[in-house]
Amino acid sequence: MQPHDGGANADHASKPRRYAGLWIPLVTPFRDGAPDLPALGQLVNQLRHQGVRGFVACGSTGEAAALDTGEQLAVLDTVVEAAQGLPVVMGVSGYHLPTLRDWMRQLASRPLAGLLTSAPLYVRPAQAGLLDWFHALADSSAAPLIVYDIPYRTGAHIGTDTLLKLAAHPNIQAVKDCGGDAGKTLALIADGRLDVLAGEDLQLYATLAQGGVGGITASAHVRTARFVALIAQIAAGRLDEARAAWQELVPLIQALFAEPNPGPLKALLAGQGRMREELRAPMTPVTPGLRERLRAWTDHA
Repeated sequence: MQPHDGGANADHASKPRRYAGLWIPLVTPFRDGAPDLPALGQLVNQLRHQGVRGFVACGSTGEAAALDTGEQLAVLDTVVEAAQGLPVVMGVSGYHLPTLRDWMRQLASRPLAGLLTSAPLYVRPAQAGLLDWFHALADSSAAPLIVYDIPYRTGAHIGTDTLLKLAAHPNIQAVKDCGGDAGKTLALIADGRLDVLAGEDLQLYATLAQGGVGGITASAHVRTARFVALIAQIAAGRLDEARAAWQELVPLIQALFAEPNPGPLKALLAGQGRMREELRAPMTPVTPGLRERLRAWTDHA
C-alpha cells in the first residue's frame, strides 16, 4: 500500500498521540424522565480511577439525540467536573451548518479535548460536500475535531481519499472508525496523521494490533480495567497475552450489542445499582432473554 502524499513517515509515526488510550462514551442516566446528574457524576468518578484516557459526553451511547441543548450542557458540565482533569470530548451532530457552528461557539467556553462530529445526518452529500462540511466545522471549532465515521447512522459514506484530505487540516486530528471498511482503516493507520480510534467495540483488538491508537468503547463501562490492560498489552507487543484477554471480553461485547445500544448497557449498569434503567423514546428496555444473559456480568464492575 502506497502512503498518501504527505502522509506516513517517521515524523507522523513518532508524533505524540492526543487521543491514545481508552475513552468511555458515557451513557446518560435518567431518573423520572430527567437526566440523573448525580448518578452520572458518580459513574464518572468510578470510571476515572480505572486508568481510562478520558470521556465522551453526549455521544450516541449517551442518547444525545434525545437531549435538548440545555440538558446536553448540564450533562457536559457534570462530566467535566467529575472527571477532575481527565480530558472530555463532546459529541455534536446535525445537518444545519449555521446552527451547528453556533453550538460549537457556545461549547468553546468549556475545557474540551475535542469535538466528536459525524457527517450531516440523512442528506447524503457528495465527497466534495463532506470536505466542505468538515472544513467549515474545523474552522469554527476551538477544540480539535474527531471525525465520527459511522455511515449506518448518518447514511453518508466518507471515502478514504476524503479522510486523507481532511487529515491535512490542522484542527482535524482523529477519526472514530465505525466505517466497516478494513482497507480504509489500514490506509488511515499507514498515513499516520490522524489518531485512529476503534469505534466498533468488536473491532478494538484488530484496530489496535494494526496500529490504531485507542478506542471509544461503550462496553468498557464494565470491566474497565481489563480493557485498559488490553490496550497496554497490545501497545507493549504482548499480543498472545492480549489475545487471551480479548477473547474473555468478546462475549460481554456481544451481549451488550445484541440489542440497540445503550439499552443492554443501561440494563447491566442498573443491575449493578449504578443507575436506574431508564431510556428515552424511541429507545426501549431489553428483552427478558437478554436481561437474563446479562446477569453473568452483573457482579463485575
